Amino acid sequence: MTQTDQRDQQEQKMEQQIQIREVTQIQASWTEQERGGPGAFSMQLILDNGVEEYIIRPTAEDADILLQLLQRSDHATFDLGRKVLMFSNLDVDVTIQRV
Repeated sequence: MTQTDQRDQQEQKMEQQIQIREVTQIQASWTEQERGGPGAFSMQLILDNGVEEYIIRPTAEDADILLQLLQRSDHATFDLGRKVLMFSNLDVDVTIQRV
């Protein structure tokens, strides 16, 4: 095995160990479930500029709150191991508005 191969394997192993990634983009979608019926939301989290992706399927109420949190946060991170979306530097004096 060459040094380049060993380095590549080490980099791959390190990438697999990283569980918390920065959310760099979000693609939100709404899907019709049946004609005239309620739909379903999904949000594709683009992590570390495309290194990883993860899709969440929040309810409409949760999607609204998530979007508000994303707007009020300096940045967000996602823990792939625990499936937790975390928001940084939120203003604690601002309240979340429910629809």
